[in-house]
Amino acid sequence: MARKKASAFVCTECGADYTKWQGQCGECGNWNTLSEVRLSPARASGGGRRATAGFAGAADGAVKTLAEIAVEDIPRIATGSTELDLVLGGGLVEGSCILIGGEPGAGKSTLLLQALCRLAAGHECLYVTGEESPQQVAMRARRLGLATDRLRVMAETSVETVCGTAEQRRPRILVVDSIQVMQMEDIASAPGSVSQVRESAAMLVRFAKQTGTVLLLVGHVTKDGSLAGPKVLEHMIDCSLMLEGSTDSHFRTLRSQKNRFGAVNELGVFAMTEKGLKEVANPSAIFLQRGEEVASGSVVMVVWEGTRPLLVELQALVDDSHLGNPRRLTVGLEQNRLAMLLAVVHRHGGMMLGDQDVFVNVVGGVKVLETSADLALILAVISSFRNRPVPRDWVVFGEVGLAGEIRPVPNGQERLREAAKHGFSRAIVPAANAPRQPIKGMEVVPVRKVTEALAAIEG
Repeated sequence: MARKKASAFVCTECGADYTKWQGQCGECGNWNTLSEVRLSPARASGGGRRATAGFAGAADGAVKTLAEIAVEDIPRIATGSTELDLVLGGGLVEGSCILIGGEPGAGKSTLLLQALCRLAAGHECLYVTGEESPQQVAMRARRLGLATDRLRVMAETSVETVCGTAEQRRPRILVVDSIQVMQMEDIASAPGSVSQVRESAAMLVRFAKQTGTVLLLVGHVTKDGSLAGPKVLEHMIDCSLMLEGSTDSHFRTLRSQKNRFGAVNELGVFAMTEKGLKEVANPSAIFLQRGEEVASGSVVMVVWEGTRPLLVELQALVDDSHLGNPRRLTVGLEQNRLAMLLAVVHRHGGMMLGDQDVFVNVVGGVKVLETSADLALILAVISSFRNRPVPRDWVVFGEVGLAGEIRPVPNGQERLREAAKHGFSRAIVPAANAPRQPIKGMEVVPVRKVTEALAAIEG
């Protein structure tokens, strides 16, 4: 009689597993997030081994001290794209597993196809497509004008077949597009389910680690913008990248959300053209395309993205509300942060905005995740509320506390130098970020309180 396969119940949000189903996850507290995962029976050693088991060689069980381990720099493989290498931390690392997510049409497959066609000139590369046919991939490559004589492509959704082919071909770089369509024979559920995605990714990651292959996985996102599939998938890989971009803009931003070999929240900017994704060498110039006459509520701020400063324009619109509950809407910023800063303005700035609708937008589709935009946000709101434009050659950055104090932010000197390079002549910054040596062509106004910042723009 066939033995019944064991199963576990895994939370799709946090990855916690349980022996039986329950309505609420005890780890993260979310409801109805447990999905059944079929567990394959343990295989006996010896006969009946798969063709793909050859890559699981004898593990080196030697125990060493940290002093005995070499600490030389990890060798990198340059992709040929400056922006992509910057987000990756300097290039691809052997044996690393990279997950690239994004909405449909963002350009994930295009970005990887361009990179692999360049890398195939000097390295053995294999592109596994599970959603498109090889003819469709070839048509895209020819349309983009890429070199197609070295890159190897196969259409397959079986993980066992992919690992077996990769073991024979020994590619240095392996791309799987996408992980949601991959499946394993031992798992009874359909492709894209929690169990299939989890086990398929685990086998591919194990293959990459044991053979030193660079593994690039393509992942889809859900309606709320998070990566589809189990949360444990993000813990398996070494680097998680998110390609973002709206349909009404030809700019795309590539942000690193997790990186074991580089900086987190590094940002790369690309432009979608007829010839594919072209990297933008100077993103600040793109996001600062302002009109000749600056309207009220527009302020330029300097944010720090990974390892470099970036100048972006912040716009605010304050208008009389005709509703019982005034609206608070943000695009590119955290909405709860806006509510907190409006309370600071009321308490420490003496301005009542409780009966006003407040709309805030970061121009260019950039998502600002740090608190250095607090001061710029307050000044933009006050500028729109009083209908007094801020001069176009002014730049602002700084964190605002609940007591109305202006706190310093990291890398203040580099932010000021980046602003001076783009022609800004005055900066309102926290007092602790004031430079010790004057910056040529720029007047720095240090402030310690919100009231001092408001007086600076009014004077």
